[in-house]
Amino acid sequence: MECEIKYKPAFSAIFITLEPGEKIIAEAGAMASMDSQVTIKTELAGGLLSALAKKFLGGESLFINVFSNETKQYVNLVLTQSVVGDIAEIELHDKDMYFQPGAYIASTPGVKIGVRWAGWASLIAGEGLFKLRLSGKGRVFFGAYGGISKKAINGQFIVDTGHLVAYEPGIDMKIQLSNGLIGSLTSGEGFVNRLSGKGNIYLQSRSIGGLVGYLRSKVR
Repeated sequence: MECEIKYKPAFSAIFITLEPGEKIIAEAGAMASMDSQVTIKTELAGGLLSALAKKFLGGESLFINVFSNETKQYVNLVLTQSVVGDIAEIELHDKDMYFQPGAYIASTPGVKIGVRWAGWASLIAGEGLFKLRLSGKGRVFFGAYGGISKKAINGQFIVDTGHLVAYEPGIDMKIQLSNGLIGSLTSGEGFVNRLSGKGNIYLQSRSIGGLVGYLRSKVR
């Protein structure tokens, strides 16, 4: 399978070439275009209970689409996301990765999708009570509003709420005021994420919450 992410960072899309017998799994609605020979099958994401948890707790679609090549020739497929922004790829090797709701786009067979309790700190940060957990082996494609950057941390690191896209299990998250009560209110920063531990994190350069707040202030 050949995959190329084009039009980075603002209008990213995944251009995929499937060899005979290959398949890829994607969120419902992620397909932008495909060859007519591509076979598409819609399924519940891991069974009824798993699909319901993924939908209502993980912020993803109830259904997934399986795109497969059942011909003897190469076929092409283009996947994208609903927001304006970047798309990145990681490869899992029997190691979990946590994603914030809405980040997952597609994965290859062998990657398992589930949800896990994120904690009250995540809710205060505006990320929801549950996080999407991907495990197993395979390639994972995920997106975000704005550009995506990868950072390795070893110790503590502070991220503004709404900018954390994905992180490894060895990283803990705590929510705190950015600069005390008065300083946080006057600076406009409010709450921040204090990350601690060792591992990789992925950040987005823009925040949907920040955009909503900006637009709200203009229409009052």
